[in-house]
Amino acid sequence: MIIARPAHERGHANHGWLDSWHSFSFAGYSDPAHVHWGPLRVINEDRVEAGQGFGTHSHRDMEIISYVLEGSLGHKDSMGNAENIVPGEVQRLSAGTGITHSEFNYSTTGTTHFLQIWIIPKFMGVKPGYAQKHFGDQDKRGRLALVVSPDGAEASVSIQQDARMYAGLFDGGESAELTLAPGRLGYVHLVRGELVVNGHRLTAGDALKFKDESVVSVGSGKDAEVLVFDLPPLD
Repeated sequence: MIIARPAHERGHANHGWLDSWHSFSFAGYSDPAHVHWGPLRVINEDRVEAGQGFGTHSHRDMEIISYVLEGSLGHKDSMGNAENIVPGEVQRLSAGTGITHSEFNYSTTGTTHFLQIWIIPKFMGVKPGYAQKHFGDQDKRGRLALVVSPDGAEASVSIQQDARMYAGLFDGGESAELTLAPGRLGYVHLVRGELVVNGHRLTAGDALKFKDESVVSVGSGKDAEVLVFDLPPLD
């Protein structure tokens, strides 16, 4: 079973300094049909105006992944991390027993465009943690590169869940496949461009949910950047 999630059906909020599209129920957007997919709880596509950002706030018991598309995202947290995240980098914040952090666009002119992704952890109450790694275009060109995993395989960022996130760039005849083990869920989110996924043509912001499917097949891209998730069912 493959379920389409068109971009225009997502929740939308424009706060002036922040323009945000919600793939799952979030804040003022509530949709019982789209609360989570396995442990994948949030995919917010955010655009933050210059000199603006999210002030210091708290999280706990959540794996938070930031994937920057344009501009840069300044991050500061209660663990003492102060970093700048730019395109090609994947940041993971394990909130665990509790952290506070802020996210800010320090540019005076440009917009920061990024995806904020939340994954429900397998274990609650873990020690908070932070990781950030760079994955260049050459790592993702014409293939699905593992960027997030439970064990840090293939130099990926590790999280507290049996979930994997792959990133890929596809043009023309470039194609790739990801095998899903029996009982696993899949989720595809097209970041930008156009892409054919299992016969479905997607444009930026579109997504597909996979259940009881054995393979995710991507190809026929036009300036496409895609994220593919391999997820356990959520008990």
